[in-house]
Amino acid sequence: MHPKSRSVVLAALCCGVLAATAARADDTPSPCDALKRIVAASPKFSSLTAMDGRPIALSYGDDAQCAASQTNYRCTWTPHGGSSADALQGVAADIAACLPDAVHDENSPARQHFSIGPRGSRTEVAAAQAGANKLKLEIYATR
Repeated sequence: MHPKSRSVVLAALCCGVLAATAARADDTPSPCDALKRIVAASPKFSSLTAMDGRPIALSYGDDAQCAASQTNYRCTWTPHGGSSADALQGVAADIAACLPDAVHDENSPARQHFSIGPRGSRTEVAAAQAGANKLKLEIYATR
């Protein structure tokens, strides 16, 4: 095979691999879309499913267990290899980036809290350490 032909074949193979990777990356659920969908459901979360919150945790852990009730939406998970404090900071950064109208009113190593909306029709978003190796995210309305 001619050296230029090899280069073309290699370039085509590389592009094919990159295109396949890019297609999979686009299929990854967005934590922002999930957060926005859950917050939009407030104050009645019962229309949501356990799968609605999983994208929020996927960057930080694989074992997310989420549940919706009439009054809140809650997920718990075990963070990947790193510390739960680091993962908690990452979740807080995601919340701040995805919900720019949220007021970040508590920032501690064990708990992050955000409020969205005026008093009387507020949605609360709290992320916290839940034991030694778990994180908890809870979204609820205060009406």
